[in-house]
Amino acid sequence: MTEARLSGVIAAIATAVDATGEPDCARSTALAKFLLDHGCDALNVLGTTGEATSFSLEQRKRVMTAYREKGLPLDRLMVGTGAAAMADAVALTRHAAELGFAGALLLPPFYYKGVPDEGLLAYIEAIVSATSAKPIPLYLYHFPAQSGLPWPIPLVKRLLETSGIVGLKDSSGDMAYARQAAAISPRFEVFPSTEAVLMQARSGEFAGCISATANLNADLCARAWRSGEGEALGAAVRIRKLFDGKPLVPGVKALIAHIHGDAAWARVKPPLSAFPAGEQAMVAAAYDSLRGAPSKPPRLAAAAQAG
Repeated sequence: MTEARLSGVIAAIATAVDATGEPDCARSTALAKFLLDHGCDALNVLGTTGEATSFSLEQRKRVMTAYREKGLPLDRLMVGTGAAAMADAVALTRHAAELGFAGALLLPPFYYKGVPDEGLLAYIEAIVSATSAKPIPLYLYHFPAQSGLPWPIPLVKRLLETSGIVGLKDSSGDMAYARQAAAISPRFEVFPSTEAVLMQARSGEFAGCISATANLNADLCARAWRSGEGEALGAAVRIRKLFDGKPLVPGVKALIAHIHGDAAWARVKPPLSAFPAGEQAMVAAAYDSLRGAPSKPPRLAAAAQAG
């Protein structure tokens, strides 16, 4: 198995939804190409921002396949393959490996709470065993506020020693945890979920960031990551703060719709609900003010979104 080399600015990319509730692969892959061309070093497909757990197994596989069919560089993409059912996680991880994704991001099996470390260890070991014919680098997804299950640091250490995991996305917001995870080994890649850490990442403390709001500010994040521009980073963080106290995924999708002039992007899958129109107008106005006309990023062409 090739060692994972993902690093830098990674957008947790949103998944477009069509009028019938199916994943809109044309819009999703067009946005992916746009982000890779305008600041993102890599993408995290079908994570929380990508509403992965709201899609069926077959829908998730269809989205994954669409990325390859559109010729996107899968060596720059990790994909969420965790699931409550181990068989589903195995099927999705196998599919990711067969397609050629650079890594698989694994939520813990999230229905049962308070499970012992041995149960989580068995889950990962079963996935590793089932994908041994065509391995793929595995990343743990630590988001206990959503999953209800943490990846405890002692267990992470055991998994690194025995199961070949290569990294971790930390969406807990607990920087002490992120630093503990990053200190386990210099070969263990840790990605906090906020662009605010990019300066620490530049110094080698983290591998980069995987951020929902990099859908909106990737060009600014790239300037901070590549050149250490504090002003660009400050602007990127202020864009992220537009969503403080607001539902992040509907908000990000609403602002994607605004930035690219495509209302279809505001659709979300139940149980999420579309961002209220009043909130969308306020966030859009604040975004436009923060960016200012001279620094506004390029816009995704409608023709590209329509496939």
